Amino acid sequence: MTRIPADRIAAIEARRDELQAQMATGDLPGERFVQVSKEYAELEPVAEAAGHVRRLRAEAESLRQMTRDGDAELRAMAAEELHANERALEDAERKLALSLLPRDAADARPAMLEIRAGTGGDEAALFAGDLLRMYQRYADHRGWRVELISASASEAGGYKEVVASVTGSGVFARLKFESGVHRVQRVPVTESGGRIHTSAATVAVLPEAEDVDVQIDDKDLRIDIFRASGPGGQGVNTTDSAVRITHVPTGIVVIQQDERSQLKNKAKAMKVLRTRLYEAERERLAAERTGARRSMVGSGDRSERIRTYNFPQGRVTDHRINLTLHRLPEILEGEMDELIDALISEDEAERLAQLDAA
Repeated sequence: MTRIPADRIAAIEARRDELQAQMATGDLPGERFVQVSKEYAELEPVAEAAGHVRRLRAEAESLRQMTRDGDAELRAMAAEELHANERALEDAERKLALSLLPRDAADARPAMLEIRAGTGGDEAALFAGDLLRMYQRYADHRGWRVELISASASEAGGYKEVVASVTGSGVFARLKFESGVHRVQRVPVTESGGRIHTSAATVAVLPEAEDVDVQIDDKDLRIDIFRASGPGGQGVNTTDSAVRITHVPTGIVVIQQDERSQLKNKAKAMKVLRTRLYEAERERLAAERTGARRSMVGSGDRSERIRTYNFPQGRVTDHRINLTLHRLPEILEGEMDELIDALISEDEAERLAQLDAA
C-alpha cells in the first residue's frame, strides 16, 4: 500500500490554506486571482483526501494505545474499532495516492475517433460500422456529441474508414483505452456454410488539439484541391471541393471531401491535421520518458488484438486485463462502463505499483 509521508500531507493542507487566505483578501489582481482560484480548485479535493488520511492515522494511533491500556472490555472494543479504522485508512490512503498521480493533461479534452477496417474484407468493414455505432450509443449514454468528420463507406455496408469528433465531459479520459485492434468472431451474412469468420478493425482515439497547442506554419503546408470521388450528395462530385493537405515536415496527409464547400472541407482537414500533429508530439514526449515507443493500433492483423467480440458465445474479452463479459448485445448497444471502468482501475493499479517501486 502506498503511504504518503506525513510532512507531504501537511504541506498539501498548508498550501490549500495559503491559497484560501490569498483569495479571501480581495487584493489579488484579476489575472492572478484566476490563477490562484484554478490552483485552489485543483488542490482542494486533494487536500480533503489528505486531511481524511491524517485524521484516520491519528485515530488509529489512539486506538492502538487503547488496545494496550485499560481493562479487557475496553481493549476488545478498541481492537474492533481499530480493525474498521484500518480498512477505512487503506481505502483513504489509496484515494490520496491516486489523486497525487501525474494526470494526463489531455484527459478532459474531446477526442478524435478513427476506425479502420483491417483484415477480413467486407466483414471487417461491417464490423467497423458496428464499432462506430457502439461508440455513438455510448456517447449518447454519457451525454456526449459525435460529429462525423469523414467516412469511406464499403459497398457491402459499414466503413473502410471513418473519422469522428467526440465532444463532452471527460471524453478522452474514458475512451483512450479503446485504441488498438478489435477482433470479431461471427458467421457473416454471406456465409452459406455457417462457418465462423474472424475479422479485425483498428481503433485510434486521439485527444483533439486546440489552436494554441499546435502552431502550423502556412509554408509547411501543401494544399491540393480536386474533384470529390465516390458516393455523395447532389453536387458533391461536380465541383472541385475536395481538399488534400500535406504537412511537409512530417509527411502527414489529410484528405477531406465529404462537404460540398471547399472551405468546410479545408476546416475539417485542418482540425484532423492539428490533432494528429498534437498526438505525434505527445508520443514523442512519452517516448523520451519511457525510452520506447509503442504503436497505437498495430497493423490490423487478426493476431494483434486488444479485444475480441465473440458472437456465437455472446461474450466480449479484453485481453489486456483478462476480463470476459457475457454481455455482447448490451455492450454493442453502448453499455460500456463496466469494461471501461475496469481498464481505468487496472491503469491506476499499475501506476500506483510504479509509485511504490520508485
